[in-house]
Amino acid sequence: MRVALYARVSTTRQAQAQTIEQQIERLREHGRQQGWEEADTEIFRDDGYSGASLSRPGLDRLRDRAAFGEIDRIVITAPDRLARKFAHQVVLIDEFEQHGCRVEFLDRPMGDDPHDQLMLQIRGAFAEYERMMISERMRRGRLMKYQTGTLLPWTKPPYGYRLDPDRPRDPTQVRIEESEAVVVQTIFADYLEEDHTLYGVAHQLMERGILAPSGMRRWSPATLAAILKNPAYTGTVYLGRTRARPSQGRFSALRPVSAVDNGRIRTPREEWIRIATIPAVVSEETFDRAQTKLAQNQSFARRNNTAHEYLLRAMVSCGHCRLACMGRMVPTGYRYYVCRGHGSAYASCRDEKCASRYIPAEQLDAIVWEDLSALIREPKAIEAALMRAQGGEWLPQELQARRELLRKAGRSLEGQLERLTEGYLSGVIPLEEYRRRRQEIEGRRGSLDEQAKQLEANVNRKAELAGLVTSIEAFRERIERGLEQATFEQKRHLVELLIDRVVVTDGDVEIRYVFPTSRSSESIRFCHLRSDYRRCVRVHERVPGVGGGAGARLRRDPDAGGDGVGGGGVPV
Repeated sequence: MRVALYARVSTTRQAQAQTIEQQIERLREHGRQQGWEEADTEIFRDDGYSGASLSRPGLDRLRDRAAFGEIDRIVITAPDRLARKFAHQVVLIDEFEQHGCRVEFLDRPMGDDPHDQLMLQIRGAFAEYERMMISERMRRGRLMKYQTGTLLPWTKPPYGYRLDPDRPRDPTQVRIEESEAVVVQTIFADYLEEDHTLYGVAHQLMERGILAPSGMRRWSPATLAAILKNPAYTGTVYLGRTRARPSQGRFSALRPVSAVDNGRIRTPREEWIRIATIPAVVSEETFDRAQTKLAQNQSFARRNNTAHEYLLRAMVSCGHCRLACMGRMVPTGYRYYVCRGHGSAYASCRDEKCASRYIPAEQLDAIVWEDLSALIREPKAIEAALMRAQGGEWLPQELQARRELLRKAGRSLEGQLERLTEGYLSGVIPLEEYRRRRQEIEGRRGSLDEQAKQLEANVNRKAELAGLVTSIEAFRERIERGLEQATFEQKRHLVELLIDRVVVTDGDVEIRYVFPTSRSSESIRFCHLRSDYRRCVRVHERVPGVGGGAGARLRRDPDAGGDGVGGGGVPV
């Protein structure tokens, strides 16, 4: 029998206190009492991971091994080591049992008796309640210390300050680092000079050889803006200046979105909580003047300039360095899309400049609009892309064959189970052997049931796909009639809705299309649908079911020859 031992502790402090080793020793001792072979026992552990989350490396490996049928029994000290939330406990136990794994708890043995199941539910609910109460008490305790000015909200100080290593959260132990504080004062002074910008200040700092807070030679405008907006340099530490917010767009259109891309927004000044006083680096007057200039420069930023018409504004990326391209008009009057990598190091955040060529804006706009118009007039290409995104069309006979194969496998297992029961009743098979073999058969039967569910789900998905095709066809017919007479504003609106990104690599133009799958999603850009492009690593999830804001992805690669017009449809 193949046995898995699982142990978990929530914090690094518990891990250092060897509590997880105590759990593992208890589990091993239980295995020795049961007579299990050491070679057949494998340990899965999560050091410093909360039981409130299912995202744990040790648990992930355990679930994968169970799914492949490589584990027969899982032993854990207590249910709250498996998960703190009762709902998570139920999901995990049910998942393991479907794969033929028996879950056993040392502190609270669980059987098939209804009383055991009830006690498991009660204990799971209390464990979840206890976790919530601990979290609430810790939150209130921290807030009280913040309000009394005895605790700092950060362990890493702002640039220009140092903390006491023995008391890093004590506001009274904060001191100024003179060499860095002079740089902060220089940043404020340089920025407040006439016609100086964040890029200009960054350029001056790099010319003077001053290292950035990260220790790198390159200063970024974002680093400077963070320094200029931090009121701690006036001698006052505030709590609650920002709050977390799911990002409204992607960090990069050419890479998947992850949890770290979540952003933060500033809260109103009246919501800030003043918690401590530290040595000041700049005066209140200097700080307020910097805030006024930051607000004015933001309103006149180049990204807000719409004096020239660029059909693909903020939608073009360089295929060489994967950076975004900006619209630019040269003195001769020609308009181009220029990769950010052509700029200075502090503008592109790259040490080397991109070798790509300037992209003629007028030609690229014409190419993309012509290809978009052709795609709208080619409904077969869209329908074929949707079909391929779902794995291809199934023939009816293929569907019937898979169903029949699953039925035959189910009947075979039923026959094996009947023969096994007859052997046990006849006294040929002992009780322990009967239980073990019956559990294996039931595990395989559960796997067949799961395959049958997936098969029916795929059948339902094909029906949903047919509905998507109908919805997209209706949308296509509505917009096809106005393509010839569309104004620039109408073209721009249609491009924003139907194109996710245009990637240009020398003479190659790759256009990534998106088509709305319902009336409610016809006014939402695909890059705003975070739940969709989060899962871009899996092809079949590119075409969600019908619903508000759903979108279907389609990529077209025009030929590299000539001006790059044309090309067939290829699904993402």
